[in-house]
Amino acid sequence: MPPECKAIRRVKGLAELKPGQVIHGVLAAMSDHEPNRLVSAAIGWAWTPDRIQHGYISKYLSAGQTGKKAGDCAEDSAATMLASTLGIKFNPETAWQAREEIYKAAGQNIRTSRVFRSQKCDKNGLWTTVVAAAVFMS
Repeated sequence: MPPECKAIRRVKGLAELKPGQVIHGVLAAMSDHEPNRLVSAAIGWAWTPDRIQHGYISKYLSAGQTGKKAGDCAEDSAATMLASTLGIKFNPETAWQAREEIYKAAGQNIRTSRVFRSQKCDKNGLWTTVVAAAVFMS
């Protein structure tokens, strides 16, 4: 995640886009055609309050898992990568709440967020695709 980057709502971001503008982003897309299968795509990001420090972004795809669970996994992955970069010692198998306390004890208030989408596949076997995206504008 670029330094000094801030998250804004989709509606505000769409209003700021201009035709032909070059943007950068992270895209998570999951497709399947198994009848009634739940598919999910998620993007998670983590940063510190010090906006000059870069953050981390993670994408996560799954089948048979809710969008919320996929979002939790993407968010957790981004926080884990950031904590590793900051030199915080932790066990990645530890539950998120316990690791969050370790991060705080190390003086790092790691903040996280996510966006996700899930959908049940078509009952007749037609292809279904879900997409989650983080777009960067300057």
